Amino acid sequence: MKKFAVFSGFLGSGKTTTMMALTDWHSAHRGKAAMISNDLGGPGLADNKLAQLSGCNASELTDQCICYQRPQLLERLNALYDDGCELVISDIPGFGIGALDHVYHGLTQDYPGAVVLAPFTVLVEPQTVSLLRSGTDADMQYLMNAQLLEADLIVLNKCDLLDDAGRSADKQYLQTAYPEAKVLCISGRTGEGIEALSDALMSGSASMRRPDLGYGGAQFSAAMGRMSEYYIQYRAVVCCDDFDGNAYLTALAEQVRDGVAAAGETIPHLKLLAWTPEGDFGKVDLLGTNRPIELTRPFALPCTDIAAVLNASAACPHGVLDEIITGAVETVSARFRLEPTVFRKECFGMKG
Repeated sequence: MKKFAVFSGFLGSGKTTTMMALTDWHSAHRGKAAMISNDLGGPGLADNKLAQLSGCNASELTDQCICYQRPQLLERLNALYDDGCELVISDIPGFGIGALDHVYHGLTQDYPGAVVLAPFTVLVEPQTVSLLRSGTDADMQYLMNAQLLEADLIVLNKCDLLDDAGRSADKQYLQTAYPEAKVLCISGRTGEGIEALSDALMSGSASMRRPDLGYGGAQFSAAMGRMSEYYIQYRAVVCCDDFDGNAYLTALAEQVRDGVAAAGETIPHLKLLAWTPEGDFGKVDLLGTNRPIELTRPFALPCTDIAAVLNASAACPHGVLDEIITGAVETVSARFRLEPTVFRKECFGMKG
């Protein structure tokens, strides 16, 4: 049986890490699987490059949400199925809502019988559960709640960060707040629960519910109106033997975090990936102005030449975000005696 699953989930919930773990596990133990990274910027997404560097069967669909490129999505799915895949997973942008209607119902209406749909899956991390419980930041809470309302399957990710009591409390909260969804605890990072996730996707089916998300309403417009996206790709030649690639990535993420915080804004997710011609790579993640930088994948060897891609989603005016991140790339690169050559840069707000 050839199945397709959408992975929704708020920024920083671990969609890419989980898709990588699931793609690898399913391919090794059941049948060939593939993942698709989807975002609003142009080609060269950090997530897709990370997956490919890690050896995953991965590709990307860019420039807009898969909600609005169903013909291209179906073409990609058919190519992957023809290549022997039995399970394909695609994420959507981390602040996106409405994919249940636009993707699942849209595919069913436009291409009847063409795709077998797995349960609509929404990932959530413990920090998101805490924010939902606290009731702070109404705009972000609206987006998180709307995503979870769409779920057939809620995946509580990063369970390795919780003790037994924390897992039980978060799972109970999600089951009570979203009773129509099944809740599964996993860790994409450690691999815990990935087999159960594979089981749930292959044995389950989409309910095709149509919950009221307030899509297009006042809350939707207010939340989306705050969001901006930033993408930059560049290359730099390392001048000195003492260059520390891990320190560079961390310092750059810190500079962005501090700049966004000083502006009184928030940045739910920044992904910064760099790699060398030899295939070594390093990655840092920033999951909010009040959270530490995570060196999720350190360089193993000294760098002589690096290519880098930075993708960020922020609740921040796009002009402010552009100034902060572009300035940080220039300032921190100069501090580490790098001269970046920029190949692509985009920054835009959801208001246009």
